[in-house]
Amino acid sequence: MRFALPLVLAMGTFAVHGDIVASMSHQVEVLLLLPYILLSLVMMLCQPFNQSKTGISAMLMLLAYYLIQQNLQAPLAQSKTGLTYILLSILLPLNLFQLHFIPERRLFSRFGLIYLGILGLQLSWGWLLIKHVEPDQTTNVWQTYFYTLGDFSPLPLILILMLLALTCASASIILKRNQGYDQATFICLLFSGLTLAQFQQPYMSSIAFTVASGLLLLNLMSCSHELAFIDPLTGIPGRRAMETELKHLGRTYTLAMLDVDHFKQFNDKYGHKTGDDVLRLVAQFLLNINIKAEVYRYGGEEFTILFKGRRKGQCIEALEELREAIANYPMHIRDVESRPLDDLEGKRKRGSRRKNETVQITVSIGVADSQEDSRTANVLKVADKALYKAKQQGRNQVA
Repeated sequence: MRFALPLVLAMGTFAVHGDIVASMSHQVEVLLLLPYILLSLVMMLCQPFNQSKTGISAMLMLLAYYLIQQNLQAPLAQSKTGLTYILLSILLPLNLFQLHFIPERRLFSRFGLIYLGILGLQLSWGWLLIKHVEPDQTTNVWQTYFYTLGDFSPLPLILILMLLALTCASASIILKRNQGYDQATFICLLFSGLTLAQFQQPYMSSIAFTVASGLLLLNLMSCSHELAFIDPLTGIPGRRAMETELKHLGRTYTLAMLDVDHFKQFNDKYGHKTGDDVLRLVAQFLLNINIKAEVYRYGGEEFTILFKGRRKGQCIEALEELREAIANYPMHIRDVESRPLDDLEGKRKRGSRRKNETVQITVSIGVADSQEDSRTANVLKVADKALYKAKQQGRNQVA
């Protein structure tokens, strides 16, 4: 969705641009003002949500929109206007794309001040270049190096190719690591690219930047939801999400509490990074359980499984299969300390390395259903007592 939704909306904006302009013909002032309002709102919300990269993306878009409205409303054939358009088309995408690789830091911090200083230097350099370059020089450079596609776009072909390359690279980064701030960068690259490539269309910047602003706000809400409800280590919902869901259950349900056996000793022996691998592995098994269920990380090495509309007798077989699948899975212990930092070097060494030590992970599970008590908190307590019983009886079992 982080890749597909912006792409679909960008194509939709391009397709219905004329209809939007016609429908907003009596509210042109509102259309021109919307990007300023929405992008400023994104910037303000990014600070409390700790989404500095999204805030910087919004700041770059706001600055670009201001430059478009204030400096690019004259024909591009004029030397200063044309040079401003070219510089914006080069610097905006490059500044947006490099956000994929800078660290996530607060915008109002030392890092933010350094970044603003670098951005100020770029603006100063661009202003000096536009002020001192002679009109004849601009015309010669434009005609020599910047071939355009006629009526399709005033943007030179070489810059269209650069925009396409950066946008495709940004999309591949989203598909690889699926982070919210990567989507923010992709959104801004996509819609700023649409604006610059279709600059001859009336109000294209206002429409495209408004849609981009709305997507950035949606991105912020999605990221804040993930921070609140999704466990960052395992990628499954956390305890807060479980507690919210338990308030809205029907009369029939089953709760299972799952705990990784001897997890503390495992952590002490192999290290916390390997322990994290164990928790991620168990979470993947939970997600592939062969019965409809919702899974949560309860805390530490404990997980909760919720079966809606089922009694415990209907869930025992699936839980036993889950327990057996985890117990029979040979987990390879990686030597985290000696592993190369470079992924490619690590892949080359895997083939020549001796076989790593393998261990068997086991889990204990306690089960209770809503027949035990009408209150979910008490059902959870009964399931926890059943888990303790499974531990006492020797672990690696369902009680």
